[in-house]
Amino acid sequence: MTSNIDTILAQGGNGTDDTKTGAIVTPLYFSTSYRHPGLGESTGFDYARLNTPTRHILEEQLAVLEQGVQAFATSSGMSAIDLVFSAVLKTGDHFLTSDDLYGGTFRYFDRIVEQRGVTYDVCSSIDDFAQKIKPETKLIWIETPSNPMMKIFDIKKLRERLQLQFPNVLIAVDNTFLTPIFQQPLKLGADVVVHSATKYLGGHNDILAGAVIAGNDELAAKLESTLLTQGQVLDSFSSWLLIRSLKTLHLRMKRHDENGKFLAENLKTITGVSSIHYPGVGGMISFYLDDGYDVNLFLKGLHIGSFAESLGGPETLITIPAVQTHHDMSESQRLALGITEQLIRVSAGLEDKNDLLIDLKQAISGAEL
Repeated sequence: MTSNIDTILAQGGNGTDDTKTGAIVTPLYFSTSYRHPGLGESTGFDYARLNTPTRHILEEQLAVLEQGVQAFATSSGMSAIDLVFSAVLKTGDHFLTSDDLYGGTFRYFDRIVEQRGVTYDVCSSIDDFAQKIKPETKLIWIETPSNPMMKIFDIKKLRERLQLQFPNVLIAVDNTFLTPIFQQPLKLGADVVVHSATKYLGGHNDILAGAVIAGNDELAAKLESTLLTQGQVLDSFSSWLLIRSLKTLHLRMKRHDENGKFLAENLKTITGVSSIHYPGVGGMISFYLDDGYDVNLFLKGLHIGSFAESLGGPETLITIPAVQTHHDMSESQRLALGITEQLIRVSAGLEDKNDLLIDLKQAISGAEL
């Protein structure tokens, strides 16, 4: 069997129905219930919350792509995050998190996790993580690159730093921005990987989904038990759509990366842009408009880019983190991270890169006060 990720993606689902029809495309099973041959007997499928044939195929592919032992497809990116924290942490536990994250993750930490009697501290570097670990610390949570400041954490160095003194502290990585095309955290030392599959994995702005991939059997068993209990599973139709979408992930990510690099290189030469944040790979960019430019005029002047939530689709999407993804954070928290009202986040789509640059240039020019 090939280990080339391009072939794995293109062949995803092919051959899974060979014993019945030989269908190239994965069948879609809507059934929520399955007949048992007899008492104590099962086809392997009993009830849709536990498993479905379509979701099972998707989860097998996700595990292969991230080099994990088992994957779990969930109903959203936030449900994927909740699955990890519900499975790993209990009352009295402590975790650490990087300081720059999707605002909804911080909202989850503040409104949900602390209500369960779990505490956390925020860290800005690998040294910071090592220094803030407590006896009750069970998990480290990072996004790399981070949202929206595109900060990079070296997963391998973090694991090496923890290995001697804190080998039992789990490392969880949100890999939404880079996907397994550009980063496979489990191979770098992480224990669990999370995706908002709504974004690049789905890639068409038409699926709401999440994914969790475990790096070892013990953690996989905890995640499976928690998911079957809580029931935040992905429905069969969305699973089928995600299988379809993954077939072109490698092609889409190549174009996102090409456009991201091009825009990052050229945006810094445009009058009205004070600075940019780009991790060097992928399609996500953040930049600041100069104070003499009006953000609302910039948004209204766009012809190709769309002012909208989310990222990772074919269409270029423009987000203002201060009023969208991170609005629940206090102003002081946002400003400490550099999330001002002039910060623009760009999800570079699949359009022609020159068209995108021309659109951004004219919208910026038209926003000057």
